[in-house]
This record gives sequence, structure tokens and C-alpha cells, in this order.
Amino acid sequence: MAGLGKAARGKRRWIGLRVPRGAASRASCERLLEVVLEGLRWRMYDHKPGPDGSATAIVRVPLSDCESATSRINSEEGWHTLTRSGKIRLVRKRLELD
Repeated sequence: MAGLGKAARGKRRWIGLRVPRGAASRASCERLLEVVLEGLRWRMYDHKPGPDGSATAIVRVPLSDCESATSRINSEEGWHTLTRSGKIRLVRKRLELD
């Protein structure tokens, strides 16, 4: 049986963000994101720990939740978005994660 076609999956956005201290491991970063993005559909794809306990991450959200996710991330102290795109390849390139 064939899977969903590209159009049926829905549009999505990839958000590259900086997470402050306490996100050195992938699991701890996901726990922090669960609190910040509560009620939104999201999934973390990439995680790169920094030297000071912070991390750089890439999160996928549906297009309809993109503005809400971005504003929630930027409203948290020490958190900020670095880039957004419709293609994960571009976000990885901009964050030098490829």
C-alpha cells in the first residue's frame, strides 16, 4: 500500500533555534521544548550541544503553527530562533550542521 502523497502531508516549516543552559543532551532539550511548545505539533530533528551547556536544535512544525512556535521560543528568556525555512537542508546549511 502506498503512503501519503507529498501534497497530503501538509506544509511544514523548519525552525533553527538556540536553547540556553540545561539542554546539553537531546533528551533534556526535548523536555524543555515540550514545555515551551505545549499544545503545538512539533518534532525535534537535530541537536548539537554547545560548550556552555546550551544547544542548537532544529524543530519541525506545521506551517499553521510556525508563527506561534516562533513567538513562544523568542518569548522565553535566553531562547531565540536563528532561522526558518520550508527546507531542512537550508536550515542545516545556515546553522552549519550538515
